[in-house]
Amino acid sequence: MRSGVRLGVDAGKARVGVSVCDRDGLLATPVVTLSRGDATVAELRDLIAEYDAFEVVVGLPLSLQGNDTASTADARALAAELAGSVDVPVRLVDERLSTVSAQRALHQSGRTVKSSRPMIDQVAAVIILQNALDFERSAGRPPGTVVDQHEGR
Repeated sequence: MRSGVRLGVDAGKARVGVSVCDRDGLLATPVVTLSRGDATVAELRDLIAEYDAFEVVVGLPLSLQGNDTASTADARALAAELAGSVDVPVRLVDERLSTVSAQRALHQSGRTVKSSRPMIDQVAAVIILQNALDFERSAGRPPGTVVDQHEGR
């Protein structure tokens, strides 16, 4: 298991959930929900610097069959733009059902989906990053695929 802080990102069309893990890669925790817009990549770059993250894990929303969805291109575009503007690796990882899992967890804690939308994005980012950490710990290799830094330039 590689040592160091990682940032987890749940890329949505309206909001971007962000999570972070400890240096040992044991536990992902929520950080913030960003409004999606022109400043999103700059805000993510600032968070990478603030947390001294050595890697960013971006969730790739695939269908249950593993095919692209309406949101897949959007996540790939954000990951490519981010990869082109930072000096740390950006990885795309399968995030099937992360938002559904986040909604279920918040609902079970007594929150409504409507009042929890910003928190759902953070919880989804936590799930994405935690799954990536767990995969790396069990498989002995980094999760997902690295985004080519030249795609976003």
